[in-house]
Amino acid sequence: MQNTAAILFSAGAEISGATIPMTTTDMKEDGEPTRRDFIHIFGAATAVAGAGAVLWPLVDQMNPDASVLALSTKEVDLSAVAAGQAIKVMWQGKPVFIRHRTEEEIREAEETPLASLKDDDARNDNISGKADASDENRRINPNYMILVGVCTHLGCIPLGTTQGENRGEYNGWFCPCHGSHYDLAGRIRKGPAPENLEVPPYEFVSDTVVKIG
Repeated sequence: MQNTAAILFSAGAEISGATIPMTTTDMKEDGEPTRRDFIHIFGAATAVAGAGAVLWPLVDQMNPDASVLALSTKEVDLSAVAAGQAIKVMWQGKPVFIRHRTEEEIREAEETPLASLKDDDARNDNISGKADASDENRRINPNYMILVGVCTHLGCIPLGTTQGENRGEYNGWFCPCHGSHYDLAGRIRKGPAPENLEVPPYEFVSDTVVKIG
């Protein structure tokens, strides 16, 4: 009966997709591979397997762990936030402003002429492509304005979320560092900030629960 070595080497050994051909000089007179050949091939196979064992942990550690995935989204229950109130939550290390707007505040934001805006870009991560900065394009649910709370001038955190804070000339948010005023839709209206506050990706999973990210 043909032994294992003969089966492996009769047509050339294949290791990890690489074929190592055998020549007549590598064979005994009776067609069997020599012991030296077997040791060489076995060593090559062991090296390939060892390399795979070393590389796998390196590849695996590049995948995000559970704690990173957990930080990528955040669910917020808004049932306790009354109209006219606002809260600040943290998402991916950044503050996010959520304001429950009154009917009057919604109407004021919707009626603001686009020509009066410094930045006409919606800057809404929930919209693909370019859109104007109308109030409609800055939110999903008109009752709630959700914004990344980082001033677009130098990265300060504007006031206007906590009760009693200065909301600026447009009743939205005010950055006291250099005097940037944002309106009820988070659009820059006055001051050195060049862009509207960013609208992060989010969705409502119920009438009062929003998932950010």
